[in-house]
Amino acid sequence: MALHRLTSVTMGVPNVAETAAYYAEFGLSPEADGWFSTRDGGRQLRIVPAFTRRLVDLHVGVDDAGDLARACAMLEDHPERHVWGLGRHYGGSNFFWYLKDPAGNFSEYYSDMDCIVDDQLWTPEDLEGARGLYSWGPPPPPSFLHPEDLAAMMTGAHSIR
Repeated sequence: MALHRLTSVTMGVPNVAETAAYYAEFGLSPEADGWFSTRDGGRQLRIVPAFTRRLVDLHVGVDDAGDLARACAMLEDHPERHVWGLGRHYGGSNFFWYLKDPAGNFSEYYSDMDCIVDDQLWTPEDLEGARGLYSWGPPPPPSFLHPEDLAAMMTGAHSIR
Protein backbone atom coordinates (compact mmCIF):
# COMPACT_ATOMS: atom_id res chain seq x y z
CA MET A 1 0.00 0.00 0.00
CA ALA A 2 1.57 3.29 -1.03
CA LEU A 3 0.10 6.42 0.53
CA HIS A 4 2.39 9.29 -0.40
CA ARG A 5 1.06 12.58 0.80
CA LEU A 6 -1.81 14.73 1.88
CA THR A 7 -2.90 16.49 -1.29
CA SER A 8 -5.44 18.87 0.27
CA VAL A 9 -7.25 19.70 3.48
CA THR A 10 -10.64 21.38 3.81
CA MET A 11 -11.39 22.91 7.18
CA GLY A 12 -14.59 24.42 8.43
CA VAL A 13 -14.40 27.53 10.59
CA PRO A 14 -16.96 29.96 12.00
CA ASN A 15 -14.91 33.02 10.99
CA VAL A 16 -14.02 32.41 7.33
CA ALA A 17 -12.87 35.95 6.44
CA GLU A 18 -10.51 36.26 9.42
CA THR A 19 -9.09 32.77 8.91
CA ALA A 20 -8.64 33.39 5.17
CA ALA A 21 -6.80 36.64 5.93
CA TYR A 22 -4.49 34.75 8.29
CA TYR A 23 -3.52 32.17 5.65
CA ALA A 24 -2.98 34.90 3.04
CA GLU A 25 -0.66 36.66 5.51
CA PHE A 26 0.98 33.28 6.19
CA GLY A 27 2.01 33.21 2.53
CA LEU A 28 -0.62 31.07 0.82
CA SER A 29 -2.21 32.46 -2.35
CA PRO A 30 -6.01 32.90 -2.25
CA GLU A 31 -7.99 31.41 -5.14
CA ALA A 32 -11.68 30.97 -5.94
CA ASP A 33 -14.13 29.08 -3.71
CA GLY A 34 -12.07 29.39 -0.51
CA TRP A 35 -8.99 27.61 -1.87
CA PHE A 36 -5.40 28.57 -1.04
CA SER A 37 -2.36 27.42 -2.96
CA THR A 38 1.41 27.41 -2.86
CA ARG A 39 3.77 27.87 -5.78
CA ASP A 40 5.13 24.32 -5.49
CA GLY A 41 2.10 22.39 -4.23
CA GLY A 42 -0.86 24.01 -5.94
CA ARG A 43 -4.28 24.04 -4.25
CA GLN A 44 -3.76 22.53 -0.80
CA LEU A 45 -6.07 24.26 1.67
CA ARG A 46 -9.75 25.17 1.45
CA ILE A 47 -11.61 27.12 4.10
CA VAL A 48 -15.40 26.76 4.33
CA PRO A 49 -18.01 28.02 6.81
CA ALA A 50 -18.92 25.81 9.78
CA PHE A 51 -20.47 26.40 13.21
CA THR A 52 -17.33 25.11 14.93
CA ARG A 53 -13.74 24.51 13.84
CA ARG A 54 -13.55 21.08 12.22
CA LEU A 55 -11.87 18.97 9.56
CA VAL A 56 -14.27 18.70 6.62
CA ASP A 57 -12.34 16.85 3.94
CA LEU A 58 -8.92 15.29 3.51
CA HIS A 59 -7.39 14.09 0.23
CA VAL A 60 -4.54 11.60 0.23
CA GLY A 61 -2.21 10.89 -2.69
CA VAL A 62 -1.79 7.19 -3.53
CA ASP A 63 -0.19 5.06 -6.26
CA ASP A 64 -3.39 3.08 -6.76
CA ALA A 65 -6.86 4.36 -5.84
CA GLY A 66 -7.65 0.86 -4.57
CA ASP A 67 -5.10 1.30 -1.79
CA LEU A 68 -7.21 4.10 -0.23
CA ALA A 69 -10.72 2.33 -0.95
CA ARG A 70 -9.12 -0.76 0.95
CA ALA A 71 -8.08 1.42 3.93
CA CYS A 72 -11.58 2.85 4.30
CA ALA A 73 -13.27 -0.50 3.81
CA MET A 74 -11.14 -1.97 6.60
CA LEU A 75 -12.87 0.40 9.03
CA GLU A 76 -16.34 0.51 7.55
CA ASP A 77 -17.55 -2.63 9.37
CA HIS A 78 -14.81 -2.60 12.02
CA PRO A 79 -14.46 0.85 13.66
CA GLU A 80 -12.68 -0.85 16.58
CA ARG A 81 -9.64 -1.25 14.32
CA HIS A 82 -8.91 2.48 14.61
CA VAL A 83 -6.31 3.07 17.32
CA TRP A 84 -4.74 6.49 16.92
CA GLY A 85 -4.57 9.35 14.41
CA LEU A 86 -4.69 11.26 12.22
CA GLY A 87 -1.66 13.10 13.56
CA ARG A 88 1.90 14.07 12.82
CA HIS A 89 4.95 12.50 14.47
CA TYR A 90 7.59 14.87 15.81
CA GLY A 91 10.58 12.71 14.85
CA GLY A 92 10.30 12.15 11.10
CA SER A 93 7.60 14.81 10.78
CA ASN A 94 5.35 12.28 9.03
CA PHE A 95 1.57 12.01 9.13
CA PHE A 96 0.31 8.85 10.85
CA TRP A 97 -2.80 6.77 11.36
CA TYR A 98 -2.66 3.55 13.39
CA LEU A 99 -4.94 0.52 13.03
CA LYS A 100 -5.04 -2.68 15.10
CA ASP A 101 -5.24 -6.22 13.71
CA PRO A 102 -7.38 -8.94 15.39
CA ALA A 103 -4.34 -10.20 17.34
CA GLY A 104 -3.74 -6.73 18.84
CA ASN A 105 -0.75 -5.69 16.70
CA PHE A 106 -0.57 -2.13 15.39
CA SER A 107 -0.06 -1.20 11.76
CA GLU A 108 0.61 2.33 10.58
CA TYR A 109 -0.35 4.29 7.51
CA TYR A 110 2.13 7.12 7.11
CA SER A 111 3.16 9.72 4.57
CA ASP A 112 5.56 12.59 4.07
CA MET A 113 8.39 11.31 6.24
CA ASP A 114 11.44 13.57 6.40
CA CYS A 115 14.60 12.31 4.72
CA ILE A 116 18.08 13.18 5.92
CA VAL A 117 19.94 14.14 2.79
CA ASP A 118 23.06 15.49 4.49
CA ASP A 119 24.14 13.84 7.76
CA GLN A 120 26.23 16.88 8.65
CA LEU A 121 23.15 19.10 8.74
CA TRP A 122 21.29 16.75 11.10
CA THR A 123 21.62 16.90 14.87
CA PRO A 124 20.45 13.83 16.81
CA GLU A 125 18.28 14.49 19.84
CA ASP A 126 16.53 12.56 22.61
CA LEU A 127 12.76 12.86 22.54
CA GLU A 128 10.85 12.19 25.75
CA GLY A 129 7.20 12.06 26.64
CA ALA A 130 4.48 13.16 24.26
CA ARG A 131 6.92 15.28 22.25
CA GLY A 132 8.68 12.11 21.22
CA LEU A 133 5.44 10.64 19.87
CA TYR A 134 3.61 13.42 18.11
CA SER A 135 3.62 17.13 17.36
CA TRP A 136 -0.14 17.37 16.70
CA GLY A 137 -3.20 15.18 16.63
CA PRO A 138 -5.17 13.42 19.33
CA PRO A 139 -3.20 12.13 22.31
CA PRO A 140 -2.22 8.47 22.13
CA PRO A 141 -4.77 6.17 23.73
CA PRO A 142 -3.65 4.26 26.85
CA SER A 143 -3.70 0.97 24.91
CA PHE A 144 -1.07 2.36 22.53
CA LEU A 145 1.41 2.93 25.36
CA HIS A 146 0.33 0.08 27.66
CA PRO A 147 -1.31 -2.77 25.70
CA GLU A 148 -4.11 -4.55 27.58
CA ASP A 149 -2.32 -7.90 27.22
CA LEU A 150 1.11 -6.63 28.34
CA ALA A 151 0.99 -8.41 31.72
CA ALA A 152 0.07 -11.70 30.07
CA MET A 153 2.89 -11.30 27.58
CA MET A 154 5.40 -10.56 30.34
CA THR A 155 4.39 -13.63 32.36
CA GLY A 156 4.57 -15.92 29.35
CA ALA A 157 0.84 -16.57 29.12
CA HIS A 158 1.12 -16.19 25.34
CA SER A 159 3.99 -18.64 24.97
CA ILE A 160 3.62 -21.88 23.06
CA ARG A 161 3.31 -24.83 25.46
